Amino acid sequence: MLEQVRGLRDEMTRFLSEYRFGMREIETKMSILREDFENAHAYNPVEHVTCRLKSPDSIAEKVVRKGVAPDLDSIRREITDIAGVRVTCSFVRDVYRLFELLVGQDDITVREVKDYIAEPKENGYKSLHVIVEVPVFLSTGMVRVPVEVQFRTIAMDFWASLEHKIYYKYDKHVPSRLTDSLREAAVTASELDARMENLHREIHGVQPDPSPVPPLRALPSGGPSRA
Repeated sequence: MLEQVRGLRDEMTRFLSEYRFGMREIETKMSILREDFENAHAYNPVEHVTCRLKSPDSIAEKVVRKGVAPDLDSIRREITDIAGVRVTCSFVRDVYRLFELLVGQDDITVREVKDYIAEPKENGYKSLHVIVEVPVFLSTGMVRVPVEVQFRTIAMDFWASLEHKIYYKYDKHVPSRLTDSLREAAVTASELDARMENLHREIHGVQPDPSPVPPLRALPSGGPSRA
């Protein structure tokens, strides 16, 4: 029995290592894009990039909640947010620009796109989510690893951080007065994004854009559009 437990632990360690490496690949791609923008355009569209890897306990909870078979092949197939990268940008247009530059790379496969900027969640949440597969080259060969990448502005990130803290404090049973205030704050954050972007465009001699959300271009290889 002890050997079985050790075997499972070792297997999970190797399993999570693949996702950690996949996460690093995306982080490296974003770092290259940021540095290239600074060199080519004297402009940095990326405020910061953060990464997170789900713990075994968190994965186990999601397996139970989603009714996924408790084996690594099923987990790999059904749970796509084990590795996550969050890219925070100054402006909404930077969100879409970086998204298109990432998914346009030859080694990236798009599995799913959810555009919560064009169609916010009912509570006001905004972000652009994409599940991509990235190749990771190991000593045993190449594996394709799914990574969830979230693109959002500073204002969206601030709102989401506060919303998370409130839901955690109230164990998801948030009083209606607070949910109403959160929705109002989401509208204010959206207005701030639009105002700051127009100011930015004016400073650089570009006419204000009446369209707050640019359309997504067609994704490579027939990938999905907004979902």
